[in-house]
Amino acid sequence: MEKFDINRTPKKRALSLQLDLSKFEKATDEEKAQQDVMSESTTFFKDGMRKLFKNPLAVGSLIVLGFIIVLIIVAPLIVPYKYEEILSVDGRRDKGAKNLAPFEYSVMEQQYIDEGNFRFPHIFGTDEQCRDYFIRVIYGTRVSLIVGFFASLIVLMIGIIYGSISGYAGGRVDLIMMRIVDIIYSLPDMLVIILLSVVLQNVLKFSSDSIFATLGSNMISLFIVFGLLYWVGMARLIRAQILSIKENEYILAARSIGAKPGHIIRHHILPNCLSVIIISTALQIPSAIFTESYLSFVGLGVQAPMPSLGSLANAARGGLQSYPYKLVFPALMICLIVLSLNLLGDGLRDAFDPKLKR
Repeated sequence: MEKFDINRTPKKRALSLQLDLSKFEKATDEEKAQQDVMSESTTFFKDGMRKLFKNPLAVGSLIVLGFIIVLIIVAPLIVPYKYEEILSVDGRRDKGAKNLAPFEYSVMEQQYIDEGNFRFPHIFGTDEQCRDYFIRVIYGTRVSLIVGFFASLIVLMIGIIYGSISGYAGGRVDLIMMRIVDIIYSLPDMLVIILLSVVLQNVLKFSSDSIFATLGSNMISLFIVFGLLYWVGMARLIRAQILSIKENEYILAARSIGAKPGHIIRHHILPNCLSVIIISTALQIPSAIFTESYLSFVGLGVQAPMPSLGSLANAARGGLQSYPYKLVFPALMICLIVLSLNLLGDGLRDAFDPKLKR
C-alpha cells in the first residue's frame, strides 16, 4: 500500500470533478503577511474617523472650529477688557473712546501711551458706548456656540427617547405619538418664542448673581422652545431607522431569550442608528446657532449687556453707513461657524453613512 505524503500535491484522477491542484501555487510568506494586514479588524467609529480625515473640507472645518474654540477660551485671559466695561483711563471715563476704528486709540489713551504706559489695542475698535468691540464679539461667539451645543443636546435626548419608543412599540402607540409630532410641526415656532418670552419675563425671577439672570428670560424661553418644537425631526429619523432595524434576526433572537425592550433599544438598535444620530446632531448645531442669531437680531435673544452675534449685528445696523466694519465682524463669525459646521456635517455623513458609495 502506497504511503500518503502530506507535502505531495495529489494528482487529478481521470473523469473526476475535483480541481487539479497542480495548477495552483502556494502563497508566499509575503502574501500571507499582506493578507494579515488587509484583514486587520477595526471598529465602526475608527473606520468613519479615518474616512473623515481623508476629506479635506471636513479637516479644514475642524481646523477653523478648533481655532475659534481656542480663541474664545484664550482671548478673555489676554485682553484686559470686559464685555460690559466702559473704557476709562486712570479711573476717568474716556468719553472720546466712542466708535473707534480697529487699532485706533482715543485722545486720552494716546496721551497715556505718550507718557510711557502700555495700553492694549482695540483690535476691532469700540462701540457706541465706549466698550471694546473685540471682546464683545468673543463673548458673543461663546454665547452662540453654547446655545447651539446645548440646544442640539436637548433635541438629541428628546428625539432619541421619543423616536425609540414610537418606532419600537409600533401599532396604536406609534400612531398616536406620530400624530402628536404632526401637531407640533404645525405650531409656528416664532410665535411660540414671542409668547414664551413675554410670559416668562413676568414668571421667571432669578437672583442677580446666577447665570440664568445673565442669560435672561428670552434665552431661557429659547431653550424651552427647542425642547418643545425642534426635536420632532430627530424623532422621525430615529423612528424610521428603528422600524427597519427591529425586523432583523438578531432583534428576534434577543427577544427570544427574554431581553427587555429597553435593553434591546440601548444595546442592539441605537448602536446601529449611530450614523444617523451623529449626522443629524452635527447638522442641528449650525441650525440652532443661526436660529439664536436671528432671534437676537430681532431682540428676542440674549439680554443686554451680555452680547450675542445676532444682537451685535442688530446694534451695528444703525451705523451701517458710518461704521460698516461693526457688522462685518459678527456676520463673518456667524458665517465661519455655520459654514464650518455644515461642511463638517457633510463630511460626517460621507464617512459614517454606510449607504453611500465612496
